Amino acid sequence: MKVRFHNWAHTRRWVMSAMGVTTLGTTAALAAAANPKTRRVSILDFGAVADDRTVNTPAIQQAIDQLAGTGGGTVVVPAGVFVTGAIFLKPQVHLHLDKGAVLRASTDVAVHFPARRTRIEGHFEDKFTPALINAARCDGLKITGEGTLDGAGRVIWDQFWKLRNAAPVPNEFPNIGLPRARLALIENSKNVLIEGVTFKDSQFWNLHIYRCRGVTVRRASFQVPDDYKQAPSTDGIDLDSCQDVIIEGCHFSVTDDCIAAKGTKGPHALSDKDSPPVERIRVRDCVFKRGHNMFTCGSEATIVRDVIVENCTVTGGMSVLMLKLRADTPQHYENILYRNLTLDAAGGNIVRIQPWSQYINLKGEAPPQSVVRNVRMIGLRGRFGGFGNIRPNPGQTTISDIRLEDFDVQLTQAKLAVEGVKGLKTRNVRVNGQPVNLV
Repeated sequence: MKVRFHNWAHTRRWVMSAMGVTTLGTTAALAAAANPKTRRVSILDFGAVADDRTVNTPAIQQAIDQLAGTGGGTVVVPAGVFVTGAIFLKPQVHLHLDKGAVLRASTDVAVHFPARRTRIEGHFEDKFTPALINAARCDGLKITGEGTLDGAGRVIWDQFWKLRNAAPVPNEFPNIGLPRARLALIENSKNVLIEGVTFKDSQFWNLHIYRCRGVTVRRASFQVPDDYKQAPSTDGIDLDSCQDVIIEGCHFSVTDDCIAAKGTKGPHALSDKDSPPVERIRVRDCVFKRGHNMFTCGSEATIVRDVIVENCTVTGGMSVLMLKLRADTPQHYENILYRNLTLDAAGGNIVRIQPWSQYINLKGEAPPQSVVRNVRMIGLRGRFGGFGNIRPNPGQTTISDIRLEDFDVQLTQAKLAVEGVKGLKTRNVRVNGQPVNLV
């Protein structure tokens, strides 16, 4: 049988089709087909519909799978609102969101986010909700662009509070008692870049990074609507057992921790091989508009060390530094440096190092010992609510070598409440125009 091509354009389409590439019709497209690093496909070419109604999970996943099967490339989401369930990136496949592009999570969580084994709150749940964007063992992953990942969280938040308030003991309603999707879960990956993307209205945590090394989050935004008082567990970035992370030029306006360092929990936490230390974290040139805490060694943190937070602005009444001390977990927090921060809020606390008792379970074991040491805050300027407090879990926590230097702040509550601290040092600390010696 003889195959005849009537023109060169038809020939190009036939070649591209045979190669499994759906972006057609140009010499550049042919070049991209030969070079996986530059190959780009639009989800429109796989049948995605931007009508804010159609669930596009199969179309988007097909785009990912096809690129993965032909050497990789970038899946492009063009302008428009595309509803989807959980999608799963694969090695060598990147995601780009054009300006005006919205990937919006379906709120039919049971159907479009089928439960699977996943890391959450310091351990693995055999059946819990995956994220909107999931990536495992995707070294070199890039999620970029000026578009938005939208969790459509309001209806889910309302449902959470309804269930929690109806529980016999509301404060004991499990935080994972209602299926809720994170916006992104990236795990076991190296050299990851998240750049430019807006994370909006997440049902649960926004960006969860687990066991990754060499991550940069740059010029991203994390948002909860200003008119929603408390969207539950809408952490901006959760650094779970990660090393070598840079967070720069980002904007945070959420109703939980803006950035949280996490590991695991419980009396045997230090022997958990799935939760290595959080180390070498750099946060710089960020704006913190709203949140419970600017940076937290969080409710599941175990070992956190070598953290530098610098050249940031805090305009919301949150805690600037929050170290949660669990009575049931052996925690080591050390070598944490804050420097050159501008404060501009009527509320909040500069430092809170204190016991944290929610969901504590010693499992019949003796209370473990914890250490907080070498915490420095240098060069804070502006107005804020209070100085805060530093106190241990009695008989469990050794707190030492805390240094506060070069402060010039106006505070409503000028006193720092301190107990059980060894080696607290202050230098050139001015509060409300007056020099203060806190030692």
